Amino acid sequence: MSNGTETTKTAANQVVTDELRRWIVEQAEAGCRPDDVLKAMQTAGWDEEVALDAMEETLRARLDELGPRKSRAAALPPAVPVPNPDHDEKSSPVIEVEGHAVRVLMTMAEPRVMVFGGLLSEAECDAMMALAGPRLLRSETVDNATGGSEVNAARTSDGMFFERGETPLIDKIERRLAALVRWPLVNGEGLQVLRYRPGAEYKPHHDYFDPVHPGTARVLERGGQRVGTVVMYLNTPEGGGATTFPEAGLAVAPVKGNAVFFSYDKAHASTKTLHGGAPVTAGEKWVATKWMREREFR
Repeated sequence: MSNGTETTKTAANQVVTDELRRWIVEQAEAGCRPDDVLKAMQTAGWDEEVALDAMEETLRARLDELGPRKSRAAALPPAVPVPNPDHDEKSSPVIEVEGHAVRVLMTMAEPRVMVFGGLLSEAECDAMMALAGPRLLRSETVDNATGGSEVNAARTSDGMFFERGETPLIDKIERRLAALVRWPLVNGEGLQVLRYRPGAEYKPHHDYFDPVHPGTARVLERGGQRVGTVVMYLNTPEGGGATTFPEAGLAVAPVKGNAVFFSYDKAHASTKTLHGGAPVTAGEKWVATKWMREREFR
């Protein structure tokens, strides 16, 4: 079979969703260049021709919708305080938190991303996987229409949630995270553990709750917006599984015990925190994720 035939087959299977159209509009109204938007879509696996058609159709429809107001810039939501580790370029490469030494491996200002080494010990990683394993089910995402949850084709993993402070191990890790990012412990959601098998992935998305969705108001009642994320790697997969930030050209390799932190001060694409979990090509990938809210999470 020729390469051309394979490409055509892939493109034919790609469906342009309302979520993708909203994302394209967000990028345009945040001032992103069309070439950068196209590159981000291709990095996420979109066929170039499909991506170009989607951009043209979506942006033309948006201009028609705005009519005489098309030159008006979309208003950005106000910025809010976010988690912020006590570290800058002049600081020591090691942060001591709760009696545990965490190495700062990388920092980025825009988007605000930090990569930590040794956030979890090998024993802590193994123990969390053992606790989570028997409770894993097909992962769900927030249903944008109702604020509930649903299985989503974009997220092909198995997962479970721990209650905040559910076990001594979970409590210790949560306290370490709260101290590291300097954010109230009670503002954190329960830790979520995910297992990705070969071929599993999580397509690029934002962690904040999009205000345009009808179900967002219900979700925000539990503690306001999400403002920060920590993804901890519980094992090192044999291949693939990087955490990618398409707009920043960044890919964080999943290494056991390490973690990536990023924050977003507004529910808008201008934060450049679009990210995803690249497909696992060999073995399994286990991660534990902590989301931080504006206020106490109930």
